[in-house]
Amino acid sequence: MPQIFKIGSYWVYFWSNENDPLEPVHVHVAQGRPVADGTKIWITSAGKCLLCHNHSRIPTKLLRNIIRVIEARSEDVIEKWKAHFGEVTYYC
Repeated sequence: MPQIFKIGSYWVYFWSNENDPLEPVHVHVAQGRPVADGTKIWITSAGKCLLCHNHSRIPTKLLRNIIRVIEARSEDVIEKWKAHFGEVTYYC
């Protein structure tokens, strides 16, 4: 599973198997290490984030800050997604 970057003790990552057909570009976030059902955040074509679910139970204020960092680095995330999966589609 590609690990994109860390924000404090939280990992931002994708799973290598993102279904067939490939899901739209998104990241997972979990504290300490990647987990199968970490918080899922979609990245839009405008580089903004939409929270799909917060299964990692990240506190709201911290999650808002993590989302801001992901939005600021969305171009990097999208480039890494395309390099890993070979294509990019967007949730919206």
